[in-house]
Amino acid sequence: MTEFNNLINGEWLAGQSYSPNINPSNLADVLGQYTQGDKGQVDAAVAAATAAFPAWATGSIQARSDALDKIGTEILARKEELGTLLAREEGKTKAEGIGEATRAGQIFKFFAGECLRLSGEVLPSVRPNIGVEITREPVGVVGLITPWNFPIAIPAWKIAPALAFGNCVVLKPADLVPGCAWALAEIISRSGIPAGVFNLVMGRGSVIGDALVNHPGIHAISFTGSVGVGRNIAIQCVTNHKKVQLEMGGKNPQVVLDDADLAQAVELSVQSAFYSTGQRCTASSRLIVTEGIYPKFIEAMKARMAKIKVGDALAQGTDVGPVSSKSQLDQDMEYVAIGKGEGATLAAGGELLKLETDGYYMSPALFSESAANMRINREEVFGPVASVIRVKNYEEALATANDTEFGLSAGIATTSLKYATHFKRHSQAGMVMVNLPTAGVDYHVPFGGRKGSSYGPREQGKYAQEFFTTVKTAYTLA
Repeated sequence: MTEFNNLINGEWLAGQSYSPNINPSNLADVLGQYTQGDKGQVDAAVAAATAAFPAWATGSIQARSDALDKIGTEILARKEELGTLLAREEGKTKAEGIGEATRAGQIFKFFAGECLRLSGEVLPSVRPNIGVEITREPVGVVGLITPWNFPIAIPAWKIAPALAFGNCVVLKPADLVPGCAWALAEIISRSGIPAGVFNLVMGRGSVIGDALVNHPGIHAISFTGSVGVGRNIAIQCVTNHKKVQLEMGGKNPQVVLDDADLAQAVELSVQSAFYSTGQRCTASSRLIVTEGIYPKFIEAMKARMAKIKVGDALAQGTDVGPVSSKSQLDQDMEYVAIGKGEGATLAAGGELLKLETDGYYMSPALFSESAANMRINREEVFGPVASVIRVKNYEEALATANDTEFGLSAGIATTSLKYATHFKRHSQAGMVMVNLPTAGVDYHVPFGGRKGSSYGPREQGKYAQEFFTTVKTAYTLA
């Protein structure tokens, strides 16, 4: 069995032990043994990044750009290989895995350009004979903590801007899916980036993540993951005067109005709720439907869901792969039971499946006749479980959509320009989709939410500079 080690100061180093990386589609398929680091390796990685920072922060922006472009080029050239690896370790379909690997490559190429586009301002002072310059500088050594549901795209959209703007990085990927992060680190290690600028430390979040958050040599933490962990990280970072960026949960609404194109509304709802096994922070698990179209919508959803093929992530024709882990599958099935217990009607799915290979399979679940105050409509399930809430009109739909502690993504299906325009303005979400799935965003525009979903500056696009740089104002007497 192949063993995979941590990357610290340009060297591949073994940790204290190894953990198997298991394919959720086929539990007999072990991708390899990935090392488990400890606090000592975090200390070594931070020390290496600290030593590398002065030269990297003030060095050639062309060299930075060339390195990031080289990384992006190799990812794109190997997108099928990386997409297959992703499907094996995380469980999303091979097509989705290839799409995610492609996006990772595009992200690095985008930020290769951003290296050369970082701008500032020159302003006159209110005092005579004085000039003012406003520039952006890197924050320092950044700790990146990434989740299991997008094991190459999310590391990419954190690593690329961090490096582009002159920071040094220590990456801690999700313990469940270390394979894609290791493959990305291996590509980065051959890009021409100096030793110590980028470091990979795999291991348990309670060990590696905690050590990063509390390390005095870390200047900023960017985290994507659960709400509870994110809130604790925020408290610790504020206490220790670290810059912090959090992307956490969602309970995203998809509104369907009476005037919607029914076929379109059903397709985007199925895509939002169930593809990627519903394991997307932008997935829509609350389908808010006005009463005129409600009966037709339920029947059309049931008919469309009957055509969804659940299977091995690598198999031809699979639409929805397995749940990523046993604990996540147990949680999904628990919420199916909760929905039934609360009085919602299980209209379709919600069953454990036995397939050719032993894996974490379930049929996507749809609840009808659910109420907005039910737990299945308040708490993030993070699986292929969606519920339909019947409302009278657009006004009630908007109020129901906004009645949540989260605010990441929201969608509306309508042919009315009036309602679409009003929803875009009044939806309390960071991202709004009109006649599109709530899950699915571009890499060159900002990503993030409001309320309990996000904290700190946006990710992606040119807005990434808000987190990965700090502003300096300089005065000069003429």
